Amino acid sequence: MKKISSLIVLLFCSIMLVNAQGILNSAKSAVSSLKGGKSLSSDDIVAGLKEALSQGTKKSADKLSAVDGFFRDAAVKILLPPEAAKVEKALRSAGLGKQVDDAILSLNRAAEDAAKSAAPIFLDAVKNMSVQDGVGILKGADTAATSYLRRSTTAKLTAAFRPVIDESLKKTNATQYWNTVFNTYNKMPFVSKVNTDLPSYATEKALDGVFYYVAQEEKNIRQNPAAQVTDLLKKVFGK
Repeated sequence: MKKISSLIVLLFCSIMLVNAQGILNSAKSAVSSLKGGKSLSSDDIVAGLKEALSQGTKKSADKLSAVDGFFRDAAVKILLPPEAAKVEKALRSAGLGKQVDDAILSLNRAAEDAAKSAAPIFLDAVKNMSVQDGVGILKGADTAATSYLRRSTTAKLTAAFRPVIDESLKKTNATQYWNTVFNTYNKMPFVSKVNTDLPSYATEKALDGVFYYVAQEEKNIRQNPAAQVTDLLKKVFGK
């Protein structure tokens, strides 16, 4: 009976040892072989992601801040907000299409102008990425870093972006065009008055455009070896 009990204890200990070794090996594998069997330190992961986001943000800002960066790009062009659709239709029907076109153009010019000075504010947000965030992002979807950035910084970026948009709207006469469009519409007989917050709308759409192209750049860096232009990016994202 004692022999049988000893054998059971010995067998149980052996099973526990095998399981513990397996868990340890899995942990080591998760840390040292996160991508393609390569050994990546936590510093490598975070530094690589920050470099990718910084590169993506710069390219996005450069692209969007150019003349027609927003206006000629169907993916990010700012149109009148949905609640203003009836305003646009009514004014165009009344022969006031130019005023509507001027308002749309000025919105996009404001966003293009804002992109020039907003990029450094956006880049500052990259610095707050933790090691835990970095590991999750590296193992995540093709736009995991962009999603993290949008989720964790949108409120702060909006607060910082809004004054830039306000100033840009004034500089491009967007506010004047906007007021002309809606004042004209609101004076028409038998219509319900519409009043949209132009700066808030323009800020939201401008940020959407920036994040859209940051996401495109992130996917490109992850998937395209030619976009991995530094040794660190190749180490972290290379196949």
